[in-house]
Formats: sequence, structure tokens, C-alpha cells
Amino acid sequence: MTQNHEDQVDSQIPGVETLLQQCRLGMTRLHPSQAQAAVASGALLVDTRTDAQRAVQGHLPGAVVIDRTVLEWRLDPTSPWRIPEAAGPDLLIVVVCGYGFSSSLAAASLRSLGLSRATDIIGGMQAWLDAGLPTTVEPADIRY
Repeated sequence: MTQNHEDQVDSQIPGVETLLQQCRLGMTRLHPSQAQAAVASGALLVDTRTDAQRAVQGHLPGAVVIDRTVLEWRLDPTSPWRIPEAAGPDLLIVVVCGYGFSSSLAAASLRSLGLSRATDIIGGMQAWLDAGLPTTVEPADIRY
């Protein structure tokens, strides 16, 4: 690909960074300690990390693990495939991924379904670990 062609492509698409910024507009993202407090107050913590990421980084106490490919179906309160915790649109849902990027996209998708309190953790699981917050060796609560 020539430099000129790359410049044309770059000017034609907004790019993933722009998408990420748009997804985060109006979203109150949480620092790890805020997320921990929210979960203690009844928020649903949703871990979208892969099995391999959880094996390396550990499990989050109280989190439900939902694969990103079925997230919307499991959390939409109107879906016949929802999990029991998906009680309604007012539920605070805190999504976590490895570093806080794909979780922002996931939270924005949930917000577009009408789950207006969906958010994510700034810095993801890595920030949780850096903050010295607890992990568990208990088996993950996996919801496929």
C-alpha cells in the first residue's frame, strides 16, 4: 500500500479511537475502588475477559462472567435468554475487561439497549490489580 493510499483510507474512516471516545460520552466510568463500592451496594459486576485472561489475572469476587458475544442477550431484561440478575433498566451494571477498552464498547452497547446505568472500570482488570483490590481463586460464575 502506498503512503498516498494510506492517507486516503485514514481520512475516510473515523477509527477505533473515535469510536471509543463516542462510546464513553455521557458514561460515568468508575475507578476500581468505586466499582468495588458499587458492587458492595448491589451493582452487577460483569467480567467479559477470556478464560486465558482470567487464568493469568485472577477472578473478581462476586462477578458473573459473560462472553462478549452473548452479553446483550444475557443482560437485556426483555430477552428470553437473560440471566436472572438482569432485573430491569435501572440496574447498575459494571463491565470489566483486561484494560478498559472493550468494556467501554460493551457498556455503550448495553446503554443503547436502554440499560442507562451500564458503565465500566477505567483501566479494567489491570487497574483493579494495580489498586491492590482483591481477587479470588474460587471458580468463576460463568454464564454462557
